[in-house]
Amino acid sequence: MKAELIRTGWFLAMTHDLRVLGGELQARNSDLLDRVRPLCEAFAEVYFTDRYPGFDLEEPDWHKLRDHLEQVAVLAETVRARACGIH
Repeated sequence: MKAELIRTGWFLAMTHDLRVLGGELQARNSDLLDRVRPLCEAFAEVYFTDRYPGFDLEEPDWHKLRDHLEQVAVLAETVRARACGIH
């Protein structure tokens, strides 16, 4: 996400908050937003339940997490190609 933001002129900020970074993509009208937003929400939820015990009442949905990881890989390749000028 940061690579795409920097490519669009964003000044690097020291944050790992996926929702904040997603908001920055939204502010720049990124065409990746529709693909990134659901992943941000899903990973923020996983992070929260992992970080704060007691909220992890269900087993992780490993199939869904694998799917999310595959989506992240596709997004990373899209951003890499854009950064390298490959279309």
